[in-house]
Amino acid sequence: MSITSYFDAFDVKALRRDFPLGEDLFTTYRGMSRDELFARQNAHFMKSLAFAWKIPFYQRLWGGAGVEAGDIKSLEDIEKLPIYSKSHLMESVEANPPLGDFDGLDTYSDDERPPLIFQTTSGTTGRPQPLLFGPKSREAQNLLLGRVYALQGMTNRDVIHSVYGHGMVNGGHYAREAVTHWVGGQMLTAGTGIETRSINQVNLMRDFGATVIIGFGDYINRLSEVAREAGLEPGKDIPVRLICGHMGVESTATMSRAWGGAEVFDWYGVGDTGAIAAQGPDRDGLHVLEDAQYIEILDVDDNTPVATGEIGNMVCTCLYKDDVFPIIRFNTHDVSRYLPGENQLGLPFQRIAGFLGRSDNMVKLRGINVYPQGIGTILSTQFDATNGEYYCRVTRASGRDEMTAVVEVREKTDGLAHAMEDKLRTQLGISITVELVNPGETAETTGVEVRQKATRLVEVSA
Repeated sequence: MSITSYFDAFDVKALRRDFPLGEDLFTTYRGMSRDELFARQNAHFMKSLAFAWKIPFYQRLWGGAGVEAGDIKSLEDIEKLPIYSKSHLMESVEANPPLGDFDGLDTYSDDERPPLIFQTTSGTTGRPQPLLFGPKSREAQNLLLGRVYALQGMTNRDVIHSVYGHGMVNGGHYAREAVTHWVGGQMLTAGTGIETRSINQVNLMRDFGATVIIGFGDYINRLSEVAREAGLEPGKDIPVRLICGHMGVESTATMSRAWGGAEVFDWYGVGDTGAIAAQGPDRDGLHVLEDAQYIEILDVDDNTPVATGEIGNMVCTCLYKDDVFPIIRFNTHDVSRYLPGENQLGLPFQRIAGFLGRSDNMVKLRGINVYPQGIGTILSTQFDATNGEYYCRVTRASGRDEMTAVVEVREKTDGLAHAMEDKLRTQLGISITVELVNPGETAETTGVEVRQKATRLVEVSA
């Protein structure tokens, strides 16, 4: 029996043509109308939709909502399909162990069955979720991240230090493949602080002359502190010029200062979908990769579309996943908002504000929705004394929740905590207590040294 290899399972030239990167991105899309872009989106969507109808998970999800195949004639009909989230996938895994019933591998004959690339999520919000990729969808994800890195200035001459985790977690493998397959450059795959101790990481960057860091902003920020504690000056002893990572709501200005003036770019994506949006050289929000990702921003309570500029859940449909695990209307539970105005790069793509928090991490304080990440943004951008590390502690007392922001500062000056409390009250419309601590004192709670994503919300009983 012949076996389909990874490289036999897709056409790499067609992939580059469908999802261009580098200068080809601008040659293809600059000046394109929204109608022409929609036509491209729709062609990809219909292929993914046809494949999804063969898969038990979608048959059950859509059939249970009374949807039949003929009801969806184009991408314009997507709102007829129900939304799903990680909880639905984990129910599928529970009922059909170990991988669930959301892949389409059984639709292939034995000699055409593509290789399965298997990773998991980090398990930040519970049991790790299986992440399933076919060769085409995996390489499309790699290409799109390569597009992001190239857009942000990474080149094949760079030495790239990666702090993404490895093991079963997707992040480190995905980033390595994106760089080595589509950008080039020398990779230092250090991983998290538990894989390679932080002091060893800064020495590794010094010894090999790291010029780029990729990973989550929380830990990248922490490494700058470790470097200084070791007597190394970021930007001089460690020649980092570029940081491409998940800044989330952390201040890029704060990160740049921490690394000696390095350029800092944010991008957003999740394990299931890969890269969704990224900052470009215009620094005007994050450009949604709309030729590959169809994003809806929906109200966190009733899943109705919100107006441009309003915050809502990002619901993603991957337009290229038509080989193993289609993703159609996946609720990330990450919140953002669309930005108004024209795309300054001349692309037909919409822009978002980036990651603004998680709707399942939201705290309602006296009728006001508060996102811990939003608190971190306000404090790190408004007060130079902070180093970007914090967490929010919620305590329930006498039937109501109270929040305290525990914030690391380089120096505890008189009145600083009160000034922060005043700023939070002014911008959020609610009183939040601020507790100042020394650098490094939140690390045990946030897990910034050992986790892919630092814990920013802790709930305790009074």
